Amino acid sequence: MATVVLGAQWGDEGKGKLVDILCQKDITLCARAQGGNNAGHTIKIGSTTYDFHLLPSGLINPVCMNLIGPGVVVNIKAFFKELEDLETKGLQNVRDRILISDRCHIVLDLHQLVDGLEEVELGKKSIGTTKMGIGPAYSTKASRSGIRISEVFNEPLFEAKIRELARGAHKRWGDLLKYDVEEEITRFKGYRENLPNFVIDAIPLIQSAQKEKNPILIEGANALMLDLDHGTYPYVTSSNTGIGGIFTGLALSPHLPLDIIGVVKAYTTRVGGGPFPTEDVEEVGTKLQKIGREFGVTTGRPRRCGWLDLVVVKYSHAVNHYTKLNITKLDILDDFPTIKVATAYIHPETGEEIPSFPADLELLGNVKIKYETLKGWEKSTTGAKTYYDLPKEARAYM
Repeated sequence: MATVVLGAQWGDEGKGKLVDILCQKDITLCARAQGGNNAGHTIKIGSTTYDFHLLPSGLINPVCMNLIGPGVVVNIKAFFKELEDLETKGLQNVRDRILISDRCHIVLDLHQLVDGLEEVELGKKSIGTTKMGIGPAYSTKASRSGIRISEVFNEPLFEAKIRELARGAHKRWGDLLKYDVEEEITRFKGYRENLPNFVIDAIPLIQSAQKEKNPILIEGANALMLDLDHGTYPYVTSSNTGIGGIFTGLALSPHLPLDIIGVVKAYTTRVGGGPFPTEDVEEVGTKLQKIGREFGVTTGRPRRCGWLDLVVVKYSHAVNHYTKLNITKLDILDDFPTIKVATAYIHPETGEEIPSFPADLELLGNVKIKYETLKGWEKSTTGAKTYYDLPKEARAYM
């Protein structure tokens, strides 16, 4: 049995918290399948807050093994720093419980610098990336010029490939690119001492876990609306963040029984550029941002906020085929006297209801929203343990 936790909106729904809860059960393996250290999951235990970016949140459980799967792009410097940060905060034996697939592509300083230059070049049309180099790393992967972790240990091959990447980047960007390839090569000489302790062929590991019917937890990064194929392209990340990316990024069997949990924030947020039909830039959005502490874990950027968009959630379900929904941050709405929910998009010219979430961003940016207005509950939901602990208005909202 495998449990998959996926973001159902534009990310920041609280996936890490659910992974933490699920990992307290009998999960023996927690895996990441896509993305890189552009993800951000926050877990607070007692007075200690743990921020996860590249590493799976399953490291919180002291008996759970964790895997960074083949579909992830790995920043080695960030990997070691994140391990050190978790150790400093008191997590036990983290280095014994994290593995990296030898098929992962690596994120270089070069990729991060190019990421920044590309965003500047786009100007007002910038994507709003984290500038962590994720897009350029996936670009070199797709163009077959990237470097996999297995190649890091072949020093002559690694150095030849990284110098070739540097030559191409300097040819493209000229003096704008301030990159010292020799410095990065020297740094990787140091990584080669400790990195082998974590690197494995992940395919036999996944195959064995499935054969022995060990419970597996797969932690999604980003969310469906940032998926390279199904999201609001080009305002997306550079990997497949939906259910499809789980299979390609981990070599998981499609015949395995799956529990696919879509995590939905009780309102809608997104970071970066791109259309956001229910965004509120005035009182409601400001209130949601303030009460919900809507600032990015990875970048610290304020998140754009608005009412819950069920068009997005229904579209997300149509792609990811959720078996359950996990609703988060309902308590942020405790003080709202009325609450609006988007139930449909109306075509701005024909006045007709649009049957699904449109791919046309110009249309998406101009749709009219059909809202349903509900009465708020105006009392605290903190501490509710069951559905019937919620006020009746909150149950109506659910």
